[in-house]
Amino acid sequence: MSQSSDSSSCSSSPTSSPTSLQPNNIDPSSRWLVQKFGGTSVGRFAVNIARDIVPDYIGSNKVAIVCSARSESSKALGTTNLLLRAASETLRSSKNSSGTATPISASPVSERAGLGSWSPTSPRSPRGRQEAPADHSDSPPPFLDTVDLIREQHLKAARASVQDPGILDELEAEIEQDCEWLRTFLYASHLINEISPRGKDTIVGLGERLMCKIMTAVLRDQGVDAEFVSLENILDDLESHEEDDSLDQDFYDRLSMAVGERVKQCESRVPVVTGFFGPVPGSLLQQIGRGYTDLLAALLAVGLQASELQVWKDVDGIFTADPRKVPTARLISVISPAEAAELTYYGSEVIHPFTMDQAIRRKIPIRIKNVKNPRGGGTVIHPDAEGNLMAPVAVAGSVPEAPSLKLALLSARALQAKKHYKHPTAVTIKERIIVLNVNSNRKSVSHGFLAGIFGTLDRYGVVVDLISTSEVHVSMAIEENGLNKKIMDRLVRQLQHSGTVSVHTNMAILSLVGQRMCHNIGVAGRMFDALAQGKINIEMISQGASEINISCVIDEKDAVKALNVIHYSCLQTSDF
Repeated sequence: MSQSSDSSSCSSSPTSSPTSLQPNNIDPSSRWLVQKFGGTSVGRFAVNIARDIVPDYIGSNKVAIVCSARSESSKALGTTNLLLRAASETLRSSKNSSGTATPISASPVSERAGLGSWSPTSPRSPRGRQEAPADHSDSPPPFLDTVDLIREQHLKAARASVQDPGILDELEAEIEQDCEWLRTFLYASHLINEISPRGKDTIVGLGERLMCKIMTAVLRDQGVDAEFVSLENILDDLESHEEDDSLDQDFYDRLSMAVGERVKQCESRVPVVTGFFGPVPGSLLQQIGRGYTDLLAALLAVGLQASELQVWKDVDGIFTADPRKVPTARLISVISPAEAAELTYYGSEVIHPFTMDQAIRRKIPIRIKNVKNPRGGGTVIHPDAEGNLMAPVAVAGSVPEAPSLKLALLSARALQAKKHYKHPTAVTIKERIIVLNVNSNRKSVSHGFLAGIFGTLDRYGVVVDLISTSEVHVSMAIEENGLNKKIMDRLVRQLQHSGTVSVHTNMAILSLVGQRMCHNIGVAGRMFDALAQGKINIEMISQGASEINISCVIDEKDAVKALNVIHYSCLQTSDF
């Protein structure tokens, strides 16, 4: 399980364990089930997962587990954020109080090694980190405190979750060794004052490795035979690929086959798989982003031809509205991929559309479930949801439903779906929106007006959420996150070459989503009439080409009121 171990094979360490462990299902007729657990789930409920969830499924399925890096409370203190912080801290120059660079004095031994008076082999404090020399000009790099925090968080989690002394001792040794590797890697980067994109990928990937090792130990401590599986070298097994900045579908297809074959080697043990799958062309973080763990889970489901991909969170599933803001919101049992994608784009944290597409295109349903309510049915994103296919794919619990009971459940769900056939599915809100209005400064229609605007947006890397256009006027809704004041000022100045620009801040996008809305007359009318009766002003209106989403921009202060008004008017009535 160590950083230096051969990651091309499964590892069952720690080896110390209870005498009898429950194996993974080995019935040849059983299909694989992939369970992906998010950072908060593994950070707060690792024991619950190992004790109450996984054992319920391995009786009737072959189970594979994918874990994100842990995150317990504050997102800023989540492991991935801390690792990125540590990477950033390696590149900060050491300066004295006058603001000039402080030279590093070196001892004869350190000088021959090319190091300052501090090095990764310096003496350790009782907390396990290198002690700073007495001379403050030679103080250790700032990233060491961050590495210490990562180490302490994972040791604390291990001690709180694992009772068996043998398993715990080996797990603690693994955590210490991985954190020592991180110190050494960061110190080498600190010396050359550079971290490549791939180097940053490798640093961030440590978060999944640490959590997967903890999860493996917790499972074995709870009596489940589990193996840690690292995928950091999985790309070595693929055919040679070009070093460019594009990852096409063929790449993902080959990757899914490779990860599927790797996991199948675990035989009767439950594989606990890292979401990190090594450096990809163009960098994992730059090409895919921090959602790569969800993507890996989907690719693994494809490679194993799984019956279902389960994404475990701390919510029961997808609701008709945010239940924290709309008390009457209802859980949605089945939703189409198109609807789930629209909800994700416009404020609901469901699952990234590209990740979802990898499973859906192979007809693998995705079920959103609550780690705090494992017996709940959750929400199924089903490839055939448009045809009202309501059948559950994986049965939760060790005792399967009787065929007659399942048939009754299917009939009831089908009738319910038919009854609400034309209803919108959900309403969502996306806050922190800026609206830019551009009016052409020419009296007549000018060629290139729109091209000039879109060219400016492209140069500044600005993504537009909603747009409404005419020959001489453009309104655009843009997410405020990632746009600092300096960039916004430059963007506005450039847009002023095309026309008069007005900026409206503190806005929100309200979106009504439904697969069947395009077949139902009057939905838009009811939506806007409800907003008018609620005295909620509309800044702009937009409808997607798919006709399953009607969106408008409103003042952010009216967001909660608008959600409740639309939910009551469009999702609770029965006269559509």
